[in-house]
Amino acid sequence: MTVDLGLLILTAASIGFIHTLLGPDHYVPFVAMGAARRWSTRKTLWITSLCGLGHVLGSVAIGFVGIAIGVSLHKLEWLEGVRGDTAAWVLTGFGLAYLAWGLKKAWRARPHTHAHVHGDGMFHEHRHDHEGPHLHPHVPLRPHAHAHPHPHASAGSARSVTPWALFVIFVLGPCEPLIPVLMYPASQHSVWGTVAVVLAFGLATIATMLGVVYLATRGLERLPLDSAERYSHALAGAAISLCGLGIVFLGL
Repeated sequence: MTVDLGLLILTAASIGFIHTLLGPDHYVPFVAMGAARRWSTRKTLWITSLCGLGHVLGSVAIGFVGIAIGVSLHKLEWLEGVRGDTAAWVLTGFGLAYLAWGLKKAWRARPHTHAHVHGDGMFHEHRHDHEGPHLHPHVPLRPHAHAHPHPHASAGSARSVTPWALFVIFVLGPCEPLIPVLMYPASQHSVWGTVAVVLAFGLATIATMLGVVYLATRGLERLPLDSAERYSHALAGAAISLCGLGIVFLGL
């Protein structure tokens, strides 16, 4: 029995939308990292779209290879399940590592005071943290009082690997519903039908990711979160690790 191609395309798009909306791992990492690393909305959406594309194409590649060599649907779904578990644990590990780094950064960012005594008996105090450079004023008896910066090691001096880490994790992460949806038109020997189903699922998935990330990012901008800024990286790591654990233990 042949199923109408239009119905298959609508089904693929609907599944892509619902699958993405019900999976917080599709958008929470981008919202959290965008807020913590102060990415612009455009950069956050760009990274989201690239990761979403990698997320879909990873399963598409496996699906087409399986179709080409005649692997059964059951075996492909088993492989996607293994990929899902692996990606979930990797996401959890990344989140926990980022949480630990964020707590360390928050500890270093706590403001504190240093007292400096000069050889002429004069002393002064200055308040700073250990994130980035700070001015260290000197007030001697001589009239040439001055200040000079004391730089500390800054994570911003090196190019961030966070977007690439997210991309790799999302390429590992499977689109479980895509395989059975993809297999049916392929089994009917319809190349264009298969392509149409993939495009419908992929576009719906990525569009939903972008929509949720955009709305959540805009919503966060309206919240008074200045007092929590010091812990933004730790909170981002906690949110990402909870997403990973939710996949592992709750099947989100």
